[in-house]
Amino acid sequence: MTSIDVVNLTKEYGQTRAVDGLTFSVLPGRVTGFLGPNGAGKSTTMRLVLGLDRPTSGTATVGGRSYASLDEPLRTVGALLDPGAALGARTARDHLRVLAAAGRLPTSRVDEVLEQTGIASVARRRISTFSLGMRQRLGIAAALLGDPAVLMLDEPSNGLDPEGIIWIRELMREFADDGRAVLVSSHLMSETAAVADHLVVLGKGRLLADTGIQDFLDEWTTPRVRLRTTEGERLRGVLVREGYQPVQADDGRWTVENARVEEIGPIAAREGIPILELAGEGASLEAAYLALTSGEAEFTTTTSPLSQEV
Repeated sequence: MTSIDVVNLTKEYGQTRAVDGLTFSVLPGRVTGFLGPNGAGKSTTMRLVLGLDRPTSGTATVGGRSYASLDEPLRTVGALLDPGAALGARTARDHLRVLAAAGRLPTSRVDEVLEQTGIASVARRRISTFSLGMRQRLGIAAALLGDPAVLMLDEPSNGLDPEGIIWIRELMREFADDGRAVLVSSHLMSETAAVADHLVVLGKGRLLADTGIQDFLDEWTTPRVRLRTTEGERLRGVLVREGYQPVQADDGRWTVENARVEEIGPIAAREGIPILELAGEGASLEAAYLALTSGEAEFTTTTSPLSQEV
């Protein structure tokens, strides 16, 4: 089993510290979401793992070794960082054949990943004619060439249509379920929530969180219940005695903060209070992420665009 291990990793560019003493691991058998505002250091960290940049201090290893020392790097790590880096004059198939030859991989893998990523029908077209989504699939195909033990993807859903987004989500899940390590960086909270088991969150180069996704949600969001009843005042009295603070809205519905359906429902049933509607509001990864990173963004707005004069 192969993991990514980052230990006390620091990278400085002049007076700017892009990565500041990071320590975390991306373990086999799970999808690790890599989150953080623009400028948080995510892309720099991924480049350091792949040996595309040298750390100022600390280490970033794959399977206990630096990327540069791997015997067969494409079989160990598959990465998508910049799908636009492929030469536009080449065909998709030729691009993958060059990569396969460089990595001492069989040519048969080229056709396999073209099929796997759904671009076999355009394999002989020049990359310069590809749409953003097609380039993205080609970049993913390149990452899959070596059937790697570790998969690193930076914004893999970028440019993909809904079918493609579902496909890449399922691909990451299959990789993790097969005992491989997956690190995915994304600004799409809904996609991260749909596939990630674990989260690593950065802010201004520092580690803000390294935790399971449910633990993260529990720590940074407040559960609440919304309900409707014909005996609101009686329910309110019961809930206050139980330590809750229900609040009634203008439409007659009640909101109970720091509460879950499985807590409120039995209380109402025990007291014989009729419930016409009872629903819990699930914790949102976006809300939890914003709560944690609110002071970490490099670029922030102070006013709503809708409030500006035209």
